Amino acid sequence: MLQHTVRASRIAVGVGLLIVGGILALPLVPGPGLLVMFGGLTVLSGEFAWARRLRDRMRHTFRRMTGRTPHGG
Repeated sequence: MLQHTVRASRIAVGVGLLIVGGILALPLVPGPGLLVMFGGLTVLSGEFAWARRLRDRMRHTFRRMTGRTPHGG
């Protein structure tokens, strides 16, 4: 029973962070919306493969845009 409660709370926190991040990422609204969305995907990636893929895609896009490599080299 505790396992289901932990899983449900992870999902609720992850979805909540995605929603808040989506609102914060709207134009003309200051705030770290993309970072909050990334946090939500990180929480959800422990449960869902689609969230893991999307998180990895966001990480790859960030590294490509900033010119950083995965291992800091």
